[in-house]
Amino acid sequence: MSRTSSETRARLIRAALELFSAQGVTETTTKQIAELAQVNEVTLFRQFGSKQGLLLAVIEDSGIFSRLGELLRSQVNHTTNVQQALKNYGRDRLQTLEQIPELLRSVVGEAGKYTVENRQALGRGVTQANRDVAHYLATVIERDRLVMRLPAEKLASLLNGMLFGYLVIELTSEFQELWEDREDFLDHLVQLFLYGAVSTLTESSIDSITETITSENVADLSASLVHSILRQAKKRGLRDYALAYVLFGTGLLPQEIVALERQHQISDALQHLLQVTKGAVRQVPVNQWIMGKRYGSYTHNPLMQWLKSRKDRQSAMFLNDKGGRMSEDELVIAWQGFTSGLLTPNNQPLFIEQARQTWCVEMLMRGIDLEDLSILSGWDITQLEPFAQRAKEKAALERALRVDQRG
Repeated sequence: MSRTSSETRARLIRAALELFSAQGVTETTTKQIAELAQVNEVTLFRQFGSKQGLLLAVIEDSGIFSRLGELLRSQVNHTTNVQQALKNYGRDRLQTLEQIPELLRSVVGEAGKYTVENRQALGRGVTQANRDVAHYLATVIERDRLVMRLPAEKLASLLNGMLFGYLVIELTSEFQELWEDREDFLDHLVQLFLYGAVSTLTESSIDSITETITSENVADLSASLVHSILRQAKKRGLRDYALAYVLFGTGLLPQEIVALERQHQISDALQHLLQVTKGAVRQVPVNQWIMGKRYGSYTHNPLMQWLKSRKDRQSAMFLNDKGGRMSEDELVIAWQGFTSGLLTPNNQPLFIEQARQTWCVEMLMRGIDLEDLSILSGWDITQLEPFAQRAKEKAALERALRVDQRG
């Protein structure tokens, strides 16, 4: 974009912001904007396509959605705890939004008059901002050794909804007595999240989690729940479908999955193998059958579809939303996304570790012995004994049901 074109764009955005704030988006015409910016109306359409396109540019320029991810990444290392991180984010968002109060009133008040395309575009902006916040929260919470009781995306949605709702109340009403002031609101919001959404991961809770994984209380998932996860992952796109497929079809750990390269696979009509280079170095088969249902073949399955769909030159097998190598945090966020709304029979959220546990139990039930599973999983036989016990329990239940069905 030339300097002249850039200056013209900036003048149009400033003019639009002034008029939108003064008289509303609906009542403002493109002719008025062009005249205030001292450009031809045709130039406005050439730059933005329509008034709705210009509105989106005004919102983006205001910093509501844009540059949020970059800002949050820079803040992670400047916060000492999750309480400070939450409060800093809330204060920053409120300060950003209050710089355009009249525009915010107009956007909220006139939203019902916008085109479907415009509202969809605004929705995409909100969604991307929410993902940036979710990644920020997941990073800080993991750093502070906390346990999330809700998926990071849900926490981010609640946080952003409360912040936006507060500012709408502040900008559209007087003498509200809900909070003493903005700091009072932020303090109570942070307290809600700290004591209602997350809990401290103490040494005793770490031991409890370890005990759950290495005791007879193996938290494997039912076939119907696994298939529901795969269906939800498929709806979210090829990447998430491939991730869910690899998690349940190979039993790999998150750190092993994100280290995979495109070249770390062997696929032909008789086999589909992944070469694990992180942790216990080994080859692992990618199962066609998962919990009694077939997901393609060795040469045509969710993972192969994802890889064939890509046009990039990245070597990583799995990429994040920005086209870079996926991190463990981003993998967990993806898991939380395609397991959203699903709970165990005890109404507990699903943890990514349960995919590996489910795979271990399934492999044992399908006839793999402990020694072979130790080679495939990278775990020693002692670690796998609880899974063998769980597999025996499930097999006994299945045999009992078959006996009863035969009468």
